[in-house]
Amino acid sequence: MAYGFGALNKNLNTKNNFSVNNALKQDNILSTGRVINVILDGDDANAIGDIEFIDYKSTPGDVSTTSTSNNRLTAKPLFPNVKNYPLVNELVVILRQPDIGIKATTASKSIYYLNILSLWNHPHHNALPYAEGNLSQTQQKSYLQTTLGSPRVVTDQPTEIYFGETFKERDNINPLLPFEGDVIYEGRWGNSIRFGSTVKNRPNDWSSTGTDGDPIMIIRNGQGINPGNGWQHITEDINKDLGSIYFSSTQKIPLNASSTSYVSYKSNPPILPSQYTSNQLIISSGRLVFNSSVDHILFSSKKSINLNAVESVNIDAPTTVIQSTNTYIGSKNANEPLLLGNQTINLLNQLISNLSGFMTVCSTAVSTPPGTPLVQLNVAAAQVNTSLQALQANLDTLKSKYNYTV
Repeated sequence: MAYGFGALNKNLNTKNNFSVNNALKQDNILSTGRVINVILDGDDANAIGDIEFIDYKSTPGDVSTTSTSNNRLTAKPLFPNVKNYPLVNELVVILRQPDIGIKATTASKSIYYLNILSLWNHPHHNALPYAEGNLSQTQQKSYLQTTLGSPRVVTDQPTEIYFGETFKERDNINPLLPFEGDVIYEGRWGNSIRFGSTVKNRPNDWSSTGTDGDPIMIIRNGQGINPGNGWQHITEDINKDLGSIYFSSTQKIPLNASSTSYVSYKSNPPILPSQYTSNQLIISSGRLVFNSSVDHILFSSKKSINLNAVESVNIDAPTTVIQSTNTYIGSKNANEPLLLGNQTINLLNQLISNLSGFMTVCSTAVSTPPGTPLVQLNVAAAQVNTSLQALQANLDTLKSKYNYTV
């Protein structure tokens, strides 16, 4: 990115007898090194994160071609728990501090590197370009434009700086706009963590409600806003960023939820996510996957758990258990009780057995002489009638007291 490379390159390449080698001969002297190589793989696990560097003034040309034997030194990261490795051609702070040999002698020290110098004040990269004579005419022009009173706002375009084997510069990665009191961590590709707050009358999407200083935390992966340049500061956009997690307190987050149909509620439906102004956690992305490899996934709510989808809600499981006092299927106003299966079958079996016995008697009844009563048929009919009356009295017991459908 072109952020004033030309002017800064002139200042950093002025002749000076000071060098990294000379500085490191003195105890704990801070110096600056230009990264030549970053070790990110190999058989030596202890070397991961180490860099090779040279004095940033010693080689104004393409440092990726610097010979191994030409004043190239090695440094390891100062912090073991924070992996913020530089790119080739970025500048780092160099210092000497004790190493594992301190057990033998307190004078045993190694070279460490600290921060990447924020030459361009940009999260994507802060690499120092080569001497102006090695740049294309277009790049020279864009760098030199910064000397005309616009040191940072210039035409963005990828440069030809060598960053390493895999890093590819992008000219559409924008830094986050900070607000007073913010703590922001930014990756190189539009991913970030903001520890912020409500800031009234400032350009952001979360300060329309609440009071200045109300906390908010935003985790973002992949910016969705592209203003057309890489230097303009932007804020997070929950509806455009590739993935976001918002921890809010009093803010109203303008989330355009995919589905907000709450017709299943008889009363007091949930407040729309975009209108809620109390503490909430919002996770938004193109797809969400919750996977439990050992134990349960548990959802617990003080009020309700709403499953809301544009197309369908599907449950695929060998066993599905719903334990509820009242279950309504098809509509919140369902009023048709479901039948109890076992009791229904038992009553129907009784009815069938009685009718079957009645039909058996009827099939063998004989009238002799003609016109005389059929005693067997009369008795069987009376028995079936008594049984049917009993079954009819028990029909209401077949209906579920708790589950309803339409």
